[in-house]
Amino acid sequence: MNFGSILQVVAILAFGVGILGVAFTFTLASQGRSARGGVLLALVGFVGGIVLFIVSSGILIVPPARAAVIVNVLSGELEDPARAPGTSIIIPGLQEFIIYPTDQQEYTMSGISSEGRIQGNDAVEALTVDGQEIRLDITVLYRVGREDVNQIHLNWQSRYESDFIRPSVRAVARDVVSQFEAEAIYGLGREALGGRISELVAERMAEQGLTLTSLLVRQIDFNDSFAQSIEEKQIEEQKLQRARTEAERVQTEAGGQADAAEEAARGRANARLIEAQAEAEALRVISDQIAANPNLIQYLYVANLSDNVTFALLPSDSPFIFNVDDFADLGADFEAPQPDLRSGG
Repeated sequence: MNFGSILQVVAILAFGVGILGVAFTFTLASQGRSARGGVLLALVGFVGGIVLFIVSSGILIVPPARAAVIVNVLSGELEDPARAPGTSIIIPGLQEFIIYPTDQQEYTMSGISSEGRIQGNDAVEALTVDGQEIRLDITVLYRVGREDVNQIHLNWQSRYESDFIRPSVRAVARDVVSQFEAEAIYGLGREALGGRISELVAERMAEQGLTLTSLLVRQIDFNDSFAQSIEEKQIEEQKLQRARTEAERVQTEAGGQADAAEEAARGRANARLIEAQAEAEALRVISDQIAANPNLIQYLYVANLSDNVTFALLPSDSPFIFNVDDFADLGADFEAPQPDLRSGG
């Protein structure tokens, strides 16, 4: 209970004392006694009550997060600036005050009756540029600055929510929605839609002394047929994207296999080339050795015969030609080794 309320209670008690004084006066008069004491008591009670009531009416207590507009009853002028939170004095009968909130407030328009300021379906209905009807649930967060309270009082008084904020937000929302296609709003364009509505509403509110804190597009509802068609389209796009991804995967795998086969073929070709170069080099060396020593072929032939071969018959068309005298000389000088009977050999 504030000080002004206490004074009002005391004033009521004083009026009660005055009434008792009147009753006491009649009692004394009926008994033929002097009623001076009763009259004095009644006078003190009523005068004290009136004084206390006037004093309590002249004390203005502004609660926190509030501002008081002071109106001169005779001239209609407003005291500038509005009274800040705290205790102050006004002139009873000459000045009146109206309290306005300066903390953050919210105003909701929703299709759900329990959420909006107005009972029932209060969602914003609008048409897109391609003729689709949508419904928006919007919440406006705003505040009134103490320096703007007088302007609010002059323009709207306490009707600024119903007569300004609500119709302004609905008009701006419909105008902005009419610039968008429904499919864009259904997708990524929703954020752009909300941003544009917020920007325009903030401009209009600033002109009236209101500060927009935030505007929330909480829900956007489309016609069932349109929402179904959009969902079907998205499903088809997802299928197409999956098909493209699968095709790219198959193409990548085929390319990898082709690269691997090409690399393997290149490796085999290089190996064959190296092998052919080695064979050619070997043949060149052999050719040089044969050219330098013609008997080399004959030597290799004999050297590769088995150890127990004594005679060899050659066909008449044999390319190997041996000197018979060399064989005869070899036979004349040859002595077969004698076995060693002692060793059992």
